[in-house]
Amino acid sequence: MFSYLLRRLALIPLTLLGIIAINFAIVQIAPGGPVEQLLAQLKNTAVAATARVGGGQGMEAGGAAATSSDNAYRGAQGLDPAFIAELNRQFGFDQPAYVRFGRMIGDYLTFDLGQSYFRDRAVLDLVLDKLPVSISLGVWSTLLIYVISIPLGIAKAVRDGSRFDVLTSAAVIVGYAIPAFLFAILLIILFAGGRYLDWFPLRGLTSDNWMDLSWPARIADYFWHLTLPVTAMVIGGFASLTMLTKNAFLDEINKQYVVTARAKGLSERRVLYGHVFRNAMLLVIAGFPATLVSMLFTGSLLIEVIFSLDGLGLLGFEAVVKRDYPVMFGTLYFFSLIGLLLNLISDLTYHWVDPRIDFAART
Repeated sequence: MFSYLLRRLALIPLTLLGIIAINFAIVQIAPGGPVEQLLAQLKNTAVAATARVGGGQGMEAGGAAATSSDNAYRGAQGLDPAFIAELNRQFGFDQPAYVRFGRMIGDYLTFDLGQSYFRDRAVLDLVLDKLPVSISLGVWSTLLIYVISIPLGIAKAVRDGSRFDVLTSAAVIVGYAIPAFLFAILLIILFAGGRYLDWFPLRGLTSDNWMDLSWPARIADYFWHLTLPVTAMVIGGFASLTMLTKNAFLDEINKQYVVTARAKGLSERRVLYGHVFRNAMLLVIAGFPATLVSMLFTGSLLIEVIFSLDGLGLLGFEAVVKRDYPVMFGTLYFFSLIGLLLNLISDLTYHWVDPRIDFAART
């Protein structure tokens, strides 16, 4: 297992390189770019932000530099070509794409994620500033989803077809039917001063006077702010995991080895948790990395917007809209690295749950 772990760790840099290279290539042919964004602001026209070169003169967004001899951007009409060339030099687009890519990869080896084009801050500092919000939402939501879904799924499998199964299925259907952001709006209306009660704060991860509070009060304030957004994310995520757990347990319960174990006189609890649980949980564990990454970075985007929580999901979205390439690729690098590490942890957890699984023997 140790040799397998070393091989997986060695593959992480190569996988990151492939992910970044593919996305870098896509950006080169995508319309719009940071220079076009800036020129659009200068010319006060939204058309320039995504306009391509006219008159047969083309330019790759974020790729090739505009020359001083032609108007490379429609938004540049009426502007000094030397000014446009200077913008491209400042953004680094006066260099070929392969040179910029090589420089970026070299910087990433030392976790130098570059400087934001529009925020005048280092990307790493931005990521570290937003990280507490995303970790708070992602970790607590994922833990609650698993704490709720696994026992509920097991109970539904054991009581399949019973009244309990039917009633809890109604809650699962609601979880499937209502998107997390709509449920978040409902929670605000009911409990955050929207129309009825005003029990919970509407914005931020902590109160303005958080630093002045005692540690018990700080912890209480932190969870007070997290209650509504985490509840909204849990409602949106527990349904699928509950049904996955139930179906995995039902599939195992109906297998021959369970019938044999019962025939030997083993108690139902021993059969369920000594034999069925280990096999059924493998499928549930397989989805843990994807669930956590989704909660950390993508699933929390609208929740961050609704509850005014400035996290990594919102940072990455704004970077895409503004074509802030250092932030785009910096967050992509960070997200991908965390995702690969979580997948490795998932494999190790597989082996911990069922030692019969030997990944090293398969590679």
